Amino acid sequence: MPQPIFVFVQLEFPWILGPVDGRYLVRSPGDPEPESVVVFESLESGGDRSVRGSIARRLSGATVEPEPDPAPVPTSRVTIIDPVPLSAEVQARSWLEDLDSSKDLHGHLETLNRVLHLHRLASADPYSHEVSPAQALVIRAGWGEGEQVASGRWLHAREIRWRGAGRTAPARRAGRRGRSAALRPQERLAALLGARTASLLCEELTLRARLDLEEGRPRHAAIELDRALQAAVPELRSEGRQDLAVRIAELEQLAGPVAAQAAACLSRAEGFELDADAIAHALSRLEAALRARTATGFSVG
Repeated sequence: MPQPIFVFVQLEFPWILGPVDGRYLVRSPGDPEPESVVVFESLESGGDRSVRGSIARRLSGATVEPEPDPAPVPTSRVTIIDPVPLSAEVQARSWLEDLDSSKDLHGHLETLNRVLHLHRLASADPYSHEVSPAQALVIRAGWGEGEQVASGRWLHAREIRWRGAGRTAPARRAGRRGRSAALRPQERLAALLGARTASLLCEELTLRARLDLEEGRPRHAAIELDRALQAAVPELRSEGRQDLAVRIAELEQLAGPVAAQAAACLSRAEGFELDADAIAHALSRLEAALRARTATGFSVG
């Protein structure tokens, strides 16, 4: 009798993601049925398993040569499996042929990042973090029998080239090109390291708000954006940049509505519905102001 077929997406990253190796069931609130099975496996370069133990042994204080060979790279392999079985390979082939590496893989990354976010909370490890598909060494998609795919193997699979980030891909790609062109990251990094310019408190808060918004945590984003705006307005004004005056005034106008939404999130106000579009708009305007700040050079802190 033919065995059920399960489709999957698999990614490998050149570091240990965090969760202990094993299988994790992911459910949506109020739904008893799992929406995904996520399998974590730790490897070393070359495919050796038990990487956590080998890393511990390398930290035992052994004497090393003056010119040591590169240490083996720890690798995490994560397989995200659809728990609903298919009855025939023809269905799996159709799924793989129709797979959109922008839209469908975005959903799998949301599942993986949800697991990593909850792992950070469960382990109270602030250094555990979400991932981007661009960071993956390889992305595969395919199908196989249950125990096969749960062990990281398959009947058929192909490598997937990441082309974007789902429904927000065009805007996100354009935004990143704009940020890179404006901020000139290597030049600014040198200026920051050399104490020729200063970072702002609002910059880190803005980045955290962007991550939470993109990862489907708009309430977190609203609270962080509120704090970011509270910091940004006085920080930007203190630099005396007349070219930013209009942008600062805009941020002042946006700060009030964002603060009201953040307060409602914190108070869990009955009947409150977060305006995610308004949060996204305010965040984009703050990001634009920060880009403009570094577009023409770096102010001395």
